[in-house]
Amino acid sequence: MRLILLGPPGAGKGTQASAIVKKYNIPHISTGDIFRENIKMGTELGKKVKEYMDKGLLVPDDIVVSIVKDRILKDDCKDGFLLDGFPRTVNQGEALDKELSNMGLKLDKVINLNVEKEILIERITGRRICKDCGATYHIKFNPPAKKGICDNCGGKLYQREDDTQETVEKRIEVYQQQTKPLIDYYTKKGLILNIDGSKAIDEIFEAIVKALEG
Repeated sequence: MRLILLGPPGAGKGTQASAIVKKYNIPHISTGDIFRENIKMGTELGKKVKEYMDKGLLVPDDIVVSIVKDRILKDDCKDGFLLDGFPRTVNQGEALDKELSNMGLKLDKVINLNVEKEILIERITGRRICKDCGATYHIKFNPPAKKGICDNCGGKLYQREDDTQETVEKRIEVYQQQTKPLIDYYTKKGLILNIDGSKAIDEIFEAIVKALEG
């Protein structure tokens, strides 16, 4: 199964992606994870990407498309994959279609998580991450037992630079402008599955599975 997961920042794509890849036994390809890994390692790609991410801007198409293409060509993608965080624009969607077509492949479905802006801002600005083990918390929805300290390893919790209110609003604005047309693009192709992303995690997953298998 070859899937794309769409949704604004804070829609819960990471959580749903984990459940989807587990159920369908396909790799989760998150451009955000690939970028963050490179930023952490201080690679040339990481430095380039950090400049854009710190400003709340999208990373240029040519960089992203080449990364995704290389990833899809790996052996573990032969039975399918879940793309998360890519494509973000119609241009990227067209570039992906072209690359897949060259490989003799095509997409099965595009899952689109819909969530109101106010909910997104509350979800993202309250997110905290452990510096040591990477565990994720939320000051309101999933707080640690001890403020600022990870339950798992005792590491210090921090707020990502791009999780501040100002950057979040900018990211949502960029998403609305550039990614929303993608929804029309995939709707015309008959691939889109619209899912209410404001519900409970289990309910959202249930709706995704029902839509994919129905």
